[in-house]
Amino acid sequence: MQLLRHTPAILAVFMAAACSAGNNNGSGGSPGDGEGAGNEGGATTAVATSSQGGSASSFGNTTGTSMQAGCDAGPDEDKDQDGFSINQNDCNDCDPNVNPNAIEVIVDGGMGGGGGVMEPADEDCDGEIDNVAGPCDTGLPFDSTDAMDGARAIELCKTATPESDWGVVSAQWVRANGSPVSTSSVQYGILPNFGPSVAPRAGESVLALSSGTARLPGQAGACTSHACASGAGTPPPGFPQAVPGCDVSSTINDDIGLEVTLKAPSNATGYKFDFKFYSFEYAEYVCTLFNDQFIALVNPAPMGSQNGNISFDSNSNPVSVNIAFFDVCNGCDDFAAYCYTGTCPTAPNPCCPSGGAELMGNGFDNAFGSNFEDAGGTSWLQTTAPIGPGESFSVRYTIWDVQDTAYDSTSVIDNFEWIANGGTVIVGTNPVPE
Repeated sequence: MQLLRHTPAILAVFMAAACSAGNNNGSGGSPGDGEGAGNEGGATTAVATSSQGGSASSFGNTTGTSMQAGCDAGPDEDKDQDGFSINQNDCNDCDPNVNPNAIEVIVDGGMGGGGGVMEPADEDCDGEIDNVAGPCDTGLPFDSTDAMDGARAIELCKTATPESDWGVVSAQWVRANGSPVSTSSVQYGILPNFGPSVAPRAGESVLALSSGTARLPGQAGACTSHACASGAGTPPPGFPQAVPGCDVSSTINDDIGLEVTLKAPSNATGYKFDFKFYSFEYAEYVCTLFNDQFIALVNPAPMGSQNGNISFDSNSNPVSVNIAFFDVCNGCDDFAAYCYTGTCPTAPNPCCPSGGAELMGNGFDNAFGSNFEDAGGTSWLQTTAPIGPGESFSVRYTIWDVQDTAYDSTSVIDNFEWIANGGTVIVGTNPVPE
């Protein structure tokens, strides 16, 4: 039976440097965790935290080539085998996590995962310690057609130089299957917020991708209802992803995405980004054929991904109205009302613990003024995934309608960060840590 509905009009691998404690006096810190956070004139930085984990960069108490005083590497030796010698501006050739292709690690709290005291250092060998500049997404046009602006909106600011640096290699607007979008589209947008209750997680803009329109009410091209169709699409292999216990249609429509190709810093162990998902499918279309989806498709696919997708909950539910984190809404009276196949879920308890404030001002509180008010969303979620030092990979953020072209959905993405530690980073999606 087919339900028809009618719509209203890296794990990082670090080499052990052959440097004894006596020969590396410049490295005064202890192993700790480093996480990407912030923006440094277009170069994402990292933050050392006090959480448990593996070894990270040597957090020395000196900067630049002065760190070289306690290391017995020759000027052209590349003793730590990180691809740089002293004569190639490696300011600590006894630490493979310190070189011109590393990301700066900002010490936060001063304690490493092993309990030792970490001291600020110059991981990227630019002669400065913990240098952080302002955002790169200030004043971006909401309707920019430049895909690099889309990357900047999520704090991907630094552009990689061929074969010798890290950052963004390329960016393009795409369909769900990766084919390029040849014309401008209202389905992607760079927004200053997603309503008065949803500020950017970092910088001054967020990226929105929508199966309707990625516009705030009042902006040119904004939708005027819960349904703004654009056409049929072709899903990536393995998608739409079935929800455990619930069937899903194989037909997608209104697909749009941003694909970024990246090269990781030489001390990276992984990366993370924050996102929110909103849908007019919620709550009555939970566990039906019509479950719009958002995925983050990575190539090469990391261990732990699902057909390359790295955004799903612990029950393997893809990002849709079936994900466990739907907590922004105004009620669940009609939860799964149209579920007719599989094991229909019961309404969560508590229902809508975050209330409906984050639906206001973005069109999901009243369907862009049409007073079709039944919608919901997630709070900010965070996806993490592993990557190896210096590795190149792509991430395709994409969203689509499933089965029909109505009851649109929107994802808001922000705050891409590199993780720079020596521990294990796993694929996972959870609420943003407090």
